[in-house]
Amino acid sequence: MADVLASGQFVTLPLGATEERLVGTLDLDAALAEGRAQFSPGVLAKADGGVLYVDEVNLLADHLVDLLLDVAASGVNMVERDGISHRHAARFVLIGTMNPEEGELRPQLLDRFGLNVALSGQTQPAERSQIIRRRLDFDSDPVMFCQQWQAQQDALKLRCEQARQLLAGIELDDHSLAMITERCFAAGVDGMRADLVWLRAARAHAAWRGAGRIEEQDIEAVAEFALRHRWREPAPPPQNPEAPPPGSSGRQADPESGQGNWGELPALAVTTGARREVPSWPKKP
Repeated sequence: MADVLASGQFVTLPLGATEERLVGTLDLDAALAEGRAQFSPGVLAKADGGVLYVDEVNLLADHLVDLLLDVAASGVNMVERDGISHRHAARFVLIGTMNPEEGELRPQLLDRFGLNVALSGQTQPAERSQIIRRRLDFDSDPVMFCQQWQAQQDALKLRCEQARQLLAGIELDDHSLAMITERCFAAGVDGMRADLVWLRAARAHAAWRGAGRIEEQDIEAVAEFALRHRWREPAPPPQNPEAPPPGSSGRQADPESGQGNWGELPALAVTTGARREVPSWPKKP
């Protein structure tokens, strides 16, 4: 993949990386002695202008994922230690892979990834055979394998370069934006990140085709990638209130009293006894 990149930078972040290894470190002793910040670059500085790949991103500590996404969005890495700060450019494309069975990312973090692609391991038998055969050929003679596919690799690199040149000339027109915003509203996505990412991805797809403007096929081609991790299920319809039990009072609660009929009980039938008259006794003399 590094061969088709403009800068050729493809940096991998180890799973057990610390924050210092990610952002870099400042030598405080040198700063106090010489009066200047001595900065040791980290992974973010090495990935500037290229691609930063994170395997098992769902197993990475949340604060490191937050830091990665902040730098990827701003393009600047800021390191501060004890009142001393240093900043440098860190513009890169962040690619993360994960196995959902090992744990999910928090929705707040997942939404900040621009596109989401789901891969299935259930490939067709013919494709599986082709993958295994190419793997065996590479293990047998890596140099010969690379030479065999060099022409296809060069063609892919040339197409990427041509798409980059066309990208700046493709307008983000209002018609395409209206189509995307309507679809995002219908999908119930939160925020505006989906609209922005979808529009940019559609323009990139148009440049990849060699077109001069965004068309509906470009919008549809990247729709699933932009919405897959942002789609909201519609809320279930409210259930009909159950009928009151037999014997309950039909009186309505007084809205002004604020009490309602919360303490009301159904009337119970009570058996009454026979009534007897008290005899009239004569008065004593």
